[in-house]
Amino acid sequence: MGSLPLKDHPVFSTMNRGRATSLPDSNREFSSPLSEEEDEFTAPTLTFSDDLDEEKESASALDAREHEQQLRRYLGHSRSSRLLTALEEVSLARRVARGDQQAKDMLIESNLRLVISVARRYSVPGVALADLIQEGTIGLIRAVEKFDPDRGFRFSTYATWWIRRSIARAVINQGRTIRIPVYVADMIHKVSRTAGTLRQELAREPSLEEIAAAVSMAPERVDEILRAAAEPLSLEAPIGDRESSQLGDFLQAQSTPTPSDVAMNLIRREELEGVLSQLSDREREVLSLRFGLEGDAPCTLEEVGQQLHVTRERVRQIELRAIKKLRRLGPQEKF
Repeated sequence: MGSLPLKDHPVFSTMNRGRATSLPDSNREFSSPLSEEEDEFTAPTLTFSDDLDEEKESASALDAREHEQQLRRYLGHSRSSRLLTALEEVSLARRVARGDQQAKDMLIESNLRLVISVARRYSVPGVALADLIQEGTIGLIRAVEKFDPDRGFRFSTYATWWIRRSIARAVINQGRTIRIPVYVADMIHKVSRTAGTLRQELAREPSLEEIAAAVSMAPERVDEILRAAAEPLSLEAPIGDRESSQLGDFLQAQSTPTPSDVAMNLIRREELEGVLSQLSDREREVLSLRFGLEGDAPCTLEEVGQQLHVTRERVRQIELRAIKKLRRLGPQEKF
């Protein structure tokens, strides 16, 4: 396997062939996808030209085919790369730390299937899978650059966090009419995750003050972050040259989740599953029943006891033990 500079590597050129944008340099830090001047809402220009509509449909079909071709090339490349053993990961990571470009490429290529796996879980209408894979690859690159093999966990565990973080940002931004800076997306992620954790611990909706205390922020700041997650557009905004229609006429139904909702729900679900994996089978079962973690209605201590054939007091003891264990683990913001 060669040691081409990463931006020239065939893996990434396949994702960008025929596209206006290219994969950002692997040495850059995460930054907002738009500059401050560009980070504004631009109202679409509406036209009623049949010819223009046909051109748009044709361009859309071509773009869809191009995305499919890019995805096929990427999938083919990922299948040709074998998985690494734990010892091989450690060896390559240490070589990467010494500046070995070939080792860096090998570690990236061997984990392309992980990028695809995470990207598929985040697939939502309006965001191309090829775009999610490209964003996930950026996260994988950052994971390779920052991985410390001496901390004792597998590279895939560490990389998944970075891949998910990068993809979630893309889903949040691409699914919005108004794009938000990356640092705001991170704060939305942090506040939403903390609110979810408190919701499970308290078995009710946490107050703004409780969330603020948990994330060490002022309640006013938390309120600003939650407001930033919403689309600040008037439903009565006129649309079209004749202004006969309103924006609310074209919005999706309340029950349809937005890309941001999907991303946040996936983040919460994956993090919850990761934390629950540290508990015993009985502890997981009790918490799942008590808090409705599988989508069912929460059960009382008595109801859980009847299902598990134990006393109400025993259920309470198992629940308290599990919650104490989860609090000791605590949410990890970064590796």
